[in-house]
Amino acid sequence: MSRLFLPVSLLSLALTMTVACTPQTTQNQGTPGDTDRLRLLYWQAPTILNPHLATGFKDFDAARIVYEPLASYDKNDQLIPFLAAEIPTVENGGIAKDGKSVTWKLKQNVKWADGEPLTAEDVVFTYQFITNPDVASASIEYYSTIEKVEAVDNYTVKITFKDVNPGWAVPFTGQNGMILPKHIFAEYNGANIREAPANQKPIGTGPYQVVEFKAGDIIIYEPNPNYWDTGKPYFKRVELKGGGDAVSAARAVLQTGDADYAYNLQVEGNILKQLEAAGKGKVVANFGPYVERIMLNFTNPNQATAEGERSSIQFPHPFFTDKKVRQAFNLAIDRDTISNQLYGPTGRPTAQILVAPQRYKSDKISYEFNLEKAAALLDEAGWKDSNANGIRDKNGVEMQVVFQTSVNPVRQKTQEIVKQGLESIGVKVELKSIDASVFFSGDPANTDTLNHFYADLQMLNTGNDSPDPQAHMKWWTCEEITQKANNWQKSNYARYCNPEYDKLWQQATTELNPQKRAELFQKMDELLSTDVAILPIVDRANTQGVSNRLIGVEPSPWDANTWDIKNWRSSD
Repeated sequence: MSRLFLPVSLLSLALTMTVACTPQTTQNQGTPGDTDRLRLLYWQAPTILNPHLATGFKDFDAARIVYEPLASYDKNDQLIPFLAAEIPTVENGGIAKDGKSVTWKLKQNVKWADGEPLTAEDVVFTYQFITNPDVASASIEYYSTIEKVEAVDNYTVKITFKDVNPGWAVPFTGQNGMILPKHIFAEYNGANIREAPANQKPIGTGPYQVVEFKAGDIIIYEPNPNYWDTGKPYFKRVELKGGGDAVSAARAVLQTGDADYAYNLQVEGNILKQLEAAGKGKVVANFGPYVERIMLNFTNPNQATAEGERSSIQFPHPFFTDKKVRQAFNLAIDRDTISNQLYGPTGRPTAQILVAPQRYKSDKISYEFNLEKAAALLDEAGWKDSNANGIRDKNGVEMQVVFQTSVNPVRQKTQEIVKQGLESIGVKVELKSIDASVFFSGDPANTDTLNHFYADLQMLNTGNDSPDPQAHMKWWTCEEITQKANNWQKSNYARYCNPEYDKLWQQATTELNPQKRAELFQKMDELLSTDVAILPIVDRANTQGVSNRLIGVEPSPWDANTWDIKNWRSSD
């Protein structure tokens, strides 16, 4: 998400149950590939290696091994150069004094894995690619403030913004800022992008290159012979294996030692503790910006337009447009039980979506679990059980919902707890579980994706992936509503629209006073809470399993888990 002129500080809070990985060294050690295999286990298997078509963490992680941004934020909120030669500042002339442009200088020794040089034209092309409506890039929201991107010379890029932009460092940084090679993608910069061979076998500037990719199964990487950071990477071969489940992945790293790294261990806390006791690896969990949340669909998923589009803004939801109903659903969620029983020390109950950095976190948002009050609200809204079948109804419509999420034991148990609360107040709940490779795929042709949201409720985990939450908070603006007209590639899955919220967001995009800007983001979060536009449930730690033999891993809450994989090495 967007960044301020001066990055704000965030300390990723390590859990008491974790042991931090050995800090990476700053000097190069060894030679590329002077150790053997790195075994990565992703129970949600990557399906695409183009980061600007991806919507799931799994795909960002897989692509980030190959591609790099101009810069990225570390765990201390400091911008670290990757393809950039330096971080722009007012002092070095990189940031314009009027706040309307920024100039990046590129490293001059960088080549793509095929030997072609990286130039400013690749950065310009990446912008053109992302903003091409025919491409339907999932990254477009991060570039909406830009007026134009120009190549000043081969190694200088100037970005001009539409207005004063306190979030100047959003474009081309972090996992949404990976630079694509123009010479590879130029002929696929359009509706034919899904046919591009490089979506499966990319050519990047990163430490490793793909030698084999079986979507939904396995990716084999080997060192990039043209990598610019001399002496890195350290492994001869990286194997990213997909499939299985989170518990099996945790067991493979922590108990049996069959893998070196496992991502996104959404596993019950007591199970992680038991597995870690085997002594093969450690659980590394850091709280950052990510919140497990339930989205409410403000449109009707069961009514279709003449073109066959469901969840269309033409048809409002039969009962979620009533605030009292939304309040009742919110009161029926037992966040404490979900957090304590299913997450333990890797989760904290919450009712807000903006949990990090601390300066943006509101102290005016709270939650309550009260089934009696929830039932009373539904009565007030006119939803009563008129035929004694246990389901509330109104004007011939029964209060039934489909609640969907990805396949994962913790999520299915969360669904059951939510279902129990809702059915106790007279709401019929049908649970639906979708394979993660489909749910998070972003495929416009697949109606089971979270973008289509052909259900009443859906659960996922996301958050602002930058210390500045501007781009993430844009998700709830009216212009971000995802629909067939934009190939279902926008981020407002809920189809929520509130002009008051839009006004606050617009103010934040040009407010240069850090304190006033923070207050605007807090007000946005508070408005989403009072309007019950979303149901946040758990502030989730980014939880990974790391083998005792693997050192150099330094997670950042602001980039993909593999952002620093060039530094990972074996202690053997």
